[in-house]
Amino acid sequence: MAQQHILQVSELTKKVRFILESELNTVWLCGEISNFIAASSGHWYLSLKDQKSQVRCAMFKGSNRRVRIKPQNGQQVLVRAKVSLYEPRGDFQLIIEQMEPAGEGLLRQQYQLLKDKLHREGLFELQHKQAIPKLIQTVGIVTSPTGAAVKDIITVLKRRNPLLKIIIYPALVQGEQAKFDIAQAIAIANQRNEVDVLLIGRGGGSLEDLWAFNEEIVARAIFQSTIPTISAVGHEVDTALSDYVADLRAPTPSAAAEVVSADIDERINKVTELLKRGQLALQQQIKRSNHLSVSLVHRLRQVHPEQQLQNKQQKSDQLTMRLQSLISREFIQLKQKPKYLEQRLLNASPAQHIKYQQQQMMQLKSQLISAQQRLLTAKQASFSHQCEQLHIVSPLATIARGYSIARDEQHKVIKSIKNISVDDNIKVEVTDGVMTARVIALQEINSEK
Repeated sequence: MAQQHILQVSELTKKVRFILESELNTVWLCGEISNFIAASSGHWYLSLKDQKSQVRCAMFKGSNRRVRIKPQNGQQVLVRAKVSLYEPRGDFQLIIEQMEPAGEGLLRQQYQLLKDKLHREGLFELQHKQAIPKLIQTVGIVTSPTGAAVKDIITVLKRRNPLLKIIIYPALVQGEQAKFDIAQAIAIANQRNEVDVLLIGRGGGSLEDLWAFNEEIVARAIFQSTIPTISAVGHEVDTALSDYVADLRAPTPSAAAEVVSADIDERINKVTELLKRGQLALQQQIKRSNHLSVSLVHRLRQVHPEQQLQNKQQKSDQLTMRLQSLISREFIQLKQKPKYLEQRLLNASPAQHIKYQQQQMMQLKSQLISAQQRLLTAKQASFSHQCEQLHIVSPLATIARGYSIARDEQHKVIKSIKNISVDDNIKVEVTDGVMTARVIALQEINSEK
């Protein structure tokens, strides 16, 4: 037998949570609130119970901000929630996404279910919508004849267009009988076929007050109407199923009345504008006709013999003036040509070239003289320097410093006593003359001392 895998507690809670969330997903639940806690974080924690069971719930602040009621212990509510498991404690719980009072919540659930059904059947599709007529002479109203809505509608219609004809199809708009009355009134209006558009609606109220316009029988009656329909139920924030089915939705009954009634002043302005446009079009037509007449006259003049003759004469004059201009330019060019040739001859003359070569030679001569002068100066300076150096090593310079030079009878400079003997005659040269002497003795100087 293979060894069975042993789960950790955290693995078990994770698996159970996955199964709950994937299998059950979202559920609707009706129950009584207990153990309600509003945490400082903004989250809500509570229990939902009935006579036999209870379940822990959590509703996070991102969801509870949309709740219109303040939850209290003992309150009956309808919630939409996800089934989950709190893993750290292994507690089964619900994550609430939507919360409403039980009564209103059930109505909203019914509303959503019927809305989804009608949507699947295609009652909301744009392809089924009829266009509202632009020119409306008779308006039908399906509503309570004693309600505030019908008074607002009539007031707006009379103010904007007193010429409009109004037909009221009375019906209850609240209570159990209301849905049948509304559907029947729509059917009667279609049977009579005496109005251009049909307004269906009432004033504001609670969800229960407006419920007649969320009934299936009313929605299907509006969908089957051959007369274009406008739904005007409650206030702008209220949205009934009749709004989705009708050809047009108006936010309020008064707004619906404004849609179907063109302001009389507006119509007058439109007529005036049309008259202005007609006058402008007529003026433009007259202008075009006049222009055409002028054009035809001009064309007729173009083909007239006199006009053709004038054209030929004008052309002849233009050709003559062009010929004269051409001759004049040629004459000027011929007159200027000798000067041009003379200038070219001067430019090509040997005298100009010789003059240029002379200038070049003078420039080179000047450069040569300058170079010779610089070279002579440099040689003179070098010669003077050599003379100075030579004077420094000259015997005369040595004598001038107090020394003398001894020479033998062959006039050779005596550098050592080895070069002479006793009784030799020698000559001694000093600064101002030469002395003749005889060597009487020789004495060697020890250089090591």
